[in-house]
Formats: sequence, structure tokens, C-alpha cells
Amino acid sequence: MNWLNAEAFTAFDQHIKWSDMIGNIIGLAALALGWKRSIWTWPAQFVSGLILFAAFAVGHLSGSAGKQVVVMVVAAMGWLAWTRGRKNAQDGSIAVRFATWKERGLMVAAAAAGTVAVALLFKAFPHLSWDPWPDAYIFVGTIVAMYAQARGMVEFWFAWLLVDLVGVPLNFANGYAFSGFVYVIYGALVLWGMRDWWLRSRATAPALEGAPA
Repeated sequence: MNWLNAEAFTAFDQHIKWSDMIGNIIGLAALALGWKRSIWTWPAQFVSGLILFAAFAVGHLSGSAGKQVVVMVVAAMGWLAWTRGRKNAQDGSIAVRFATWKERGLMVAAAAAGTVAVALLFKAFPHLSWDPWPDAYIFVGTIVAMYAQARGMVEFWFAWLLVDLVGVPLNFANGYAFSGFVYVIYGALVLWGMRDWWLRSRATAPALEGAPA
């Protein structure tokens, strides 16, 4: 499997690796499938995570590599959650909704606490990551985003945007140029997906008690 981490080509003085390119192309497909609320988003995310794990592990980016392990675990959980959701829905579709304020608060608190905890772990063991804070931020942010996606929350798109803001410059700085380029495309897909889920959540939201339907 060494060919996965070999150089595929060079563009604009950036060395593109096969693993970086293939993993992110599959990741783009997974994001597009998530936009369409297709259950196949989860197998695609699992395969993407597996390939990118190989890429980042070789580059000694433990946070980014560990993130891919979490991606694979949550992808399996998301598959199960969406499968149950489709069985329970009358039309067989995946229901989407906005998180409650309590859920939002818990996710923000978990993201903040998790980022600090993981960053301190990386600082205590420097061989795990040479850039502990952004690596920890991406690691924890990805967990929060995928958790929200598995629960059908519109906020998962916002979480991905926040991850991208740090992920793009970090990938370019660490030699994963294709990941950087793809994350820019991710940003556009996230905005379109966010709009679609937002409209769907409004269309399916139940009317408040006492309010006109």
C-alpha cells in the first residue's frame, strides 16, 4: 500500500499525494450524498477516513490521523442511526431539524472542553502532533460535526464550516495541498447543503401550539 503515500503529481509547486487526493475526492462525494440525505454518505465517509488515516499517519499528524479513526467510528454509528430513522419515517426519508438551545450549548461546551483536553494531551506528548492546538480543534470539531449529522441537525453544516476555517491553512502548511484545495470546495458544498437542510427543516417543522399552521 506504499503507493498510496507516493506523489501523484505536482501542481503550483505543491506535491500531491495519491492518498490525499483519493481520500478527499471520496470525502467530497460523501458530503454531496449527505446534502441529498442519502444513507450512502456514511460508507463513503468510512472509506475516505480509512484512506486519509494512512496519509496523515505517515505525516505524523496524530490529530488529523486520529480524526479519521473517529470519522470511521461515527460513520458506522451514523449508518445505524439513519437506517433506524428511515424505518421510522412514513416516507422513508431522513428527517432534519435544528438543534434545541440546550443541544447547541452542550455541543459548544463539549467542543471547547474537548479541544483544550486534546491539545493538552498533544502538548504533554509532543511526538503526537507538532501543531497541537489547531490539530486538536480539527479533531474535536469533526466529532461534533459528525455527531450533529448523525442526529439530523442542521447545525452540522455550521460545525463543518468552523472546522474548514482552520483545516484549509493547516493542510497547506503541512504539505497536504490537495486537502487544502478540496476544503475550499467543501466550503461551497457546505453552504449549499446548509441552505437545503435549512429549508427542509422549516418545511417539516411542527407548528407551535396555539400558532396558526
